[in-house]
Amino acid sequence: MRVLYAVLLAAAAVAAPQVVPLGLDVHMPVPDDNPLTPAKVKLGRLLFHDRRLSRDGSLSCASCHDPERAFTDGRAVAQGVDGKQGTRNAPTLINRGYGASHFWDGRAPALEKQVLEPIFNPVEMALTPAGLETRTKLTAAEIARALASYVRTIRSGDSRFDRHLYGETGALTRPEQKGLDLFSSTANCWVCHTGSNFSDEQFHNTGIAWRGGRLLDVGRFAVTGAASDRGAFKTPTLREIARTAPYMHDGSLATLEEVVDYYNRGGNHNPGLHGAVRPLHLAPEDKRALVAFLRSLTGRIQEGW
Repeated sequence: MRVLYAVLLAAAAVAAPQVVPLGLDVHMPVPDDNPLTPAKVKLGRLLFHDRRLSRDGSLSCASCHDPERAFTDGRAVAQGVDGKQGTRNAPTLINRGYGASHFWDGRAPALEKQVLEPIFNPVEMALTPAGLETRTKLTAAEIARALASYVRTIRSGDSRFDRHLYGETGALTRPEQKGLDLFSSTANCWVCHTGSNFSDEQFHNTGIAWRGGRLLDVGRFAVTGAASDRGAFKTPTLREIARTAPYMHDGSLATLEEVVDYYNRGGNHNPGLHGAVRPLHLAPEDKRALVAFLRSLTGRIQEGW
């Protein structure tokens, strides 16, 4: 494996185009100092599935970001070495190359930083930088560039919604079309879940962290110290949302129906609640239509080169 890593690293010097297309004429920015190459992406994919990147060899990146689960793990919160429980849900890696920042609190400004944090986190993979380099015979910077390159290739598109958007007659059923209409208007989903990736890449307090008169997780506030960020979390993409349960930063909502019910009742009221989160008074058929539309965002996942 070490020999293979060395060969791939040497081959990674051959640069490829600096953007990656995703269906809807959207292009992914790629850092000038980390150009995408086939060899680097292949190396990143190998590292992504390599359990030696965890202290005890029990976990790989794919343990929490399983390709068969749209790069999530199906748990409410992530589980690390020795069965240690994290405090937040493992978010999907779908289309993260389009992201402006990473993690639920946005503390990583670039994928090259994000991909290393779980490896070194004592509650997750719990490996030391020295241990990582000894096991792989690569520097942490080389590993970061390779993993980030691979993550940039994890994309979803070509959903039935996309086909509808581009004029395919009958791509959406009538309930799904009704759900799209609600999503884009009175249900207020569009306020945060905007753009081709269904995320404004911003941070909002939707009340999920507010329980028993207090915030159980201060969210973005821990990064910025700004009062307006108390209880605020990154707006996740809705692409492949039907495959990435459970939902919210803490995995506290098990189904899409529960998510719609939560927003329909106006969330958990607290001092920083986002203005778009208010009682919607949706009829049962409207809630079913919203869920149907969200399921239409399941498309085709691509990963690797």
